Amino acid sequence: MIESIKAQGRQEMPAIVRRVSGDPDFDFEVICGARRHWTISWLRSHNYPDFKFLVDIREIGDEEAFRLADIENRARDDLTDLERARDYLRALDAYYDGRQKTMAERINVSESWLTRYLDLARLPEPLMAAFPEPQSLTIRNVIALKPLLKPEDKRARVFKEAAALGKQQADEGRPMAVLDVIRALTTAAASPKKSGSPKRSGSPQTISSSAGKAVLRIEGADRKGVRLTLLHKSGASREDAEKAMREVLDHHWA
Repeated sequence: MIESIKAQGRQEMPAIVRRVSGDPDFDFEVICGARRHWTISWLRSHNYPDFKFLVDIREIGDEEAFRLADIENRARDDLTDLERARDYLRALDAYYDGRQKTMAERINVSESWLTRYLDLARLPEPLMAAFPEPQSLTIRNVIALKPLLKPEDKRARVFKEAAALGKQQADEGRPMAVLDVIRALTTAAASPKKSGSPKRSGSPQTISSSAGKAVLRIEGADRKGVRLTLLHKSGASREDAEKAMREVLDHHWA
């Protein structure tokens, strides 16, 4: 947007603002055009003092202001599903008394469409711990995640796995793909197998150096063997890797 406004020589489309009262620091509130406001402010402070922030002053209430902002946000590619979902959840209580059907009618969307966004915003924090980059979640992912939260025993297993996955990714300094995380959570959600059945290989286990650098990840172990990933870009030394390999051999080699 900075480059676009510089090329055009002006801000083409005015932002929508409304007057505020009782605030000694501000006279107006930006309803639509926060990025335009930021861009003009940046240009004015970086050797382009002649640029003006163009506005269209409206007399509108809170609910109408939300609807106007929502219309503009839907046309933006850089607003994530999670950001939009959290805006909808705040608006549901603030402007519509928790009535989802009323809100869907007012913003002109289907109730099922709105439900998916609200479900995304309501995902509990213990589950979100599995996603170090939660902004990458979309409403499509909710379809797979929501069933993992009931009944209570399944929910507990998923939360435990989410905490382990979050720690693993933090230790390795590299986030997993969203679909890989969801697959791991889905596996953890499954009821434990009855005694006598083959054991699962379990969640990936990371072996770290004495300095806390991830060295190896044990992806699983079964009758065929042990599957390993060498984390050679984690900052650990070759000596750390050799030591970790010896530990794996000592544990698994008959």
